[in-house]
Amino acid sequence: MPSSSDESTALVPDGARRAYDGLDTEASKNFHDMKHEANTEMHQTEGGFLKPIIFGGLDGILTSFAIVAGAAGGKMPVPVVLVLGFSNIFADALAMGVGEFLSSKAENEWILSERRRENWEMENYPEGEIREMIDIYIERGMSVEDATMVIHTMAKYKDFFVDIMMAEELGLQVPDENHKTESMKEGVVMFCAFATFGSLPILGYIIIPALFPTLGEDLLFAAACIITGMVLFGMGCVKSNFSAANWFVCGLETLLLGGACATVAYTVGQFVDKQIAN
Repeated sequence: MPSSSDESTALVPDGARRAYDGLDTEASKNFHDMKHEANTEMHQTEGGFLKPIIFGGLDGILTSFAIVAGAAGGKMPVPVVLVLGFSNIFADALAMGVGEFLSSKAENEWILSERRRENWEMENYPEGEIREMIDIYIERGMSVEDATMVIHTMAKYKDFFVDIMMAEELGLQVPDENHKTESMKEGVVMFCAFATFGSLPILGYIIIPALFPTLGEDLLFAAACIITGMVLFGMGCVKSNFSAANWFVCGLETLLLGGACATVAYTVGQFVDKQIAN
């Protein structure tokens, strides 16, 4: 879990990000002064679920559209597309949600086991741990005197110092006490994102024929392509809010990568259909 000093864009406050994007030093100064006076964290909290939403949504829509594209390439009837699509989407969504929960939980439990080890080492041989930390700070450019003073000062506060050791020695951020609940939330978000976005290309095969019963199957596939393309571009644009990338570039990148996946699925479907026909 990122600390408040982590400069990952998922946690950088909007004011700080806008000041940086515009290279506005005065705005940056005003933001930090305001934050200090308010004595609040003022971080973006949406970033915590950004990964399962984006990853689950992209995986879901690409999986379902690959099924649609492969079925279109193989000239399968609409009922087959619907059965394959919805059964696969919800089975995969459940698998992704469970996998996200178990992997996040396992990672947090491993980090906590490493913290217990560091805590034990600090209790039994604090001199060795302090010396290791001084060496790390010296390697990063601090003088021996400054590093010694800083580390000895932090070592007075054992729990705080152990967390610093976890970050500096192992590159790990200690999770909160309620990490199992957070892991469960991530799994649920992953399931919902996968199922929701994954259903969009297939829903077109239900909604469009109900509104326009005279349309052929080729137009249904074209509509699915348009819906998928719009959603992919939109997800890329949303993702840009949590990174330094331009929204259009991020959206276009996501659209092109999704299009490449769909092209492969359509081509394979056509190839298999021709081989069976021959």
